[in-house]
Amino acid sequence: MKPNQTKAKLRAGEVVYGCFNALNEPRLVELYGYQPWDYMVFDGEHGTLEPRDVENLTRAAQLMGFTPLVRATTNHQPTILRYLDTGAMGVIVPWVNTAQEAENVVRSVKYFPRGLRGLAGSRAADYGQTMPLAEYSAQANAETLVVVQCESPTAVEHSAAIAAVDGVDVVFVGPNDLAQSMGLTGQIDHPDVVAAVDRVIAAVIPTGKAVGIMVRSAEKAVFWRERGVRFISTSMEGLIAAGMKGYLSAVKG
Repeated sequence: MKPNQTKAKLRAGEVVYGCFNALNEPRLVELYGYQPWDYMVFDGEHGTLEPRDVENLTRAAQLMGFTPLVRATTNHQPTILRYLDTGAMGVIVPWVNTAQEAENVVRSVKYFPRGLRGLAGSRAADYGQTMPLAEYSAQANAETLVVVQCESPTAVEHSAAIAAVDGVDVVFVGPNDLAQSMGLTGQIDHPDVVAAVDRVIAAVIPTGKAVGIMVRSAEKAVFWRERGVRFISTSMEGLIAAGMKGYLSAVKG
């Protein structure tokens, strides 16, 4: 198993940049890799990607040298197992509201003795061809990135305890779901939503873990980076839409 460069950068206190992608097109992933992104998240929650799709997308990401991550559909051990066996080097799990739920994520991601993940000679383990499974499982426990999503007032309230769970690397704020769960659907820039994200930042940073967030623009990426966020994501569809809009606006007036 190769070193997880995104995880290494986070441990060194650096900021990492990536993109969510729900499109099952390895050529698009390959194209993305010609730019200096740190990671891509293959989105199994808001999309149609199945483990077999993620496996091929992960191959393209590894070919281009950036970190392949996957967002699972739910906090369910067999589901997380199947997505990680594709070779993805980390998982993002939605709707994690308590420390116990975060503990369940870690136990699903990690092998014994930290967790309960089932072990096999899967693609993640190089089909058992490059090293003994005992050595692989120890490396996977060290290298696999664990990201839990904070998307509700309950999660905000418990964010310090969630971040303190051994094995959690990033507490990731989902602004759209956080806003809607606060009764402010679509208002991700509402002062109350911004204040809630600031509460997460203030709670998580002292634990030594990173805060992540989804942004719609470079301006918002800079805004949150200056407030201490270090795992910054945008969407592939958003980038494509913005590029098309900018081009058509320029040529059509």
